[in-house]
Amino acid sequence: MSQNKIPVLDLNPQYESLKTEIQAAINRVLESGQFIMGSDVKLFEQEVSEYLGVKHAIAVNSGTDALVIGLRALGISVGDEVITTPFSFFATAESISNVGATPVFVDIDPETFNIDPEKIQEKITPQTKAIMPVHLYGNPAAMLEIMEIAQKHNLKVIEDCAQSFGAKYYSQNNTNGKHTGTIGDVGAYSFFPSKNLGAYGDGGLIVTDNDQIADLSRMLRVHGSKKKYHNEVLGYNSRLDTLQAAILRVKLPHIDQWNEGRRRVAKIYNQLLGDVHGIVTPEMTNGHVFHQYTIRVLDGKRDAVQNYLTQQGIGSMIYYPVPQDQLPVYQGKYPVNSVSDLLATQVLSLPIWTELEEKDIEHIVQFLQQFA
Repeated sequence: MSQNKIPVLDLNPQYESLKTEIQAAINRVLESGQFIMGSDVKLFEQEVSEYLGVKHAIAVNSGTDALVIGLRALGISVGDEVITTPFSFFATAESISNVGATPVFVDIDPETFNIDPEKIQEKITPQTKAIMPVHLYGNPAAMLEIMEIAQKHNLKVIEDCAQSFGAKYYSQNNTNGKHTGTIGDVGAYSFFPSKNLGAYGDGGLIVTDNDQIADLSRMLRVHGSKKKYHNEVLGYNSRLDTLQAAILRVKLPHIDQWNEGRRRVAKIYNQLLGDVHGIVTPEMTNGHVFHQYTIRVLDGKRDAVQNYLTQQGIGSMIYYPVPQDQLPVYQGKYPVNSVSDLLATQVLSLPIWTELEEKDIEHIVQFLQQFA
């Protein structure tokens, strides 16, 4: 990577390493003529369910649809409340609103950026039907505590795993770890191109061990029908393209290696940034797959730091500058979540991808040190 310009993400090294296999997979689909629900879709579902250790995997056309269909399959609808985090991409809350339910926001833990389980209890009402934790930046949420709360109050749990494919949650009860998305009733994943496991277009996945939830999810993705022209419920047109499934099949066997590469990059960042004044580095928790490497810049200097990095040719992103509960669509409807609001002014995601070289990380850190 040239030291004159470092993007926030570079997908080219990954493509170059798999170019021959990917082109062969694309050609195979083109020659088959099966572009919708071709054999690669079913094969990908089988392979990904085996990887995750889950009974059912239902491929859909986006991570957002995975959340919407997952909620519908859980029976969440008008009048229900779903507890979630304010600190996430809008698809999280949007999916809840789009099934007619009401998102209820619970503030986050400043160390993990994830929903604070100690604050969930006070937001539960008779209308609460589910909890939707988000494993933000690839860091597993506190699933042991969340599942205990859900079981105590007879609530469903749908995990938003858009940024956490391959991440594992470790608890005292499970020292081997369990994949995010396989702990609650439903897991929802995104295969947006920038994700740890990314397609070359939109794509998503629903996983569950529940046969009924799986059957309904499969119906909902094809206009609410089990049999063509026999539509039983109002559904969606939400099928994963065969081309995308074929590409994901090539990539899936490499995901653990890629995630370990991201952890390597994060460790180097943490070592180099540990003593830099005004910067808080993320925790290296077990199972974290670092979809983003996100620091906190203190003392109101985040935007100045980002501008300085931009001037030096170094890419960065702010995920997320406005918490979901403060977006125009919800503005004025929710009380302030102070931790979420504060972190929205501090977070800055630095360049990270599996093949990012140590000299480039040092180059980035050098400018952060200069600014500090």
